[in-house]
Amino acid sequence: MADYDKLKEWMESRRDDLSKRLSSIKKDVTRRTSADWSEQAQERENDEVIDALGNEAEAELNLINKALDRMSNDDFGCCNSCGNEIASARLIAMPYAEFCIKCAEKRDAGH
Repeated sequence: MADYDKLKEWMESRRDDLSKRLSSIKKDVTRRTSADWSEQAQERENDEVIDALGNEAEAELNLINKALDRMSNDDFGCCNSCGNEIASARLIAMPYAEFCIKCAEKRDAGH
């Protein structure tokens, strides 16, 4: 059995870091653009990268929040597909895992 308190602490810390990152990204995206056309082109490229980073951070933040909700509801560590316990090693590697390795592999094979 994984040490859920340590996993919860890590996820809360990661959630705070991601929230700060998203806030910074939002500030960056709302800045004024340059009057220079070539600089604007570079800024747009940078905005695409920043937007991708923001999307990744939001996706991870969503997974973490779901995992923390499962902890609050005593559902944490149970596979959302088959209901079996998710292996401790998997939860340590990926604390917000929603599926046991068997079900995750089935889902990945289906896509």
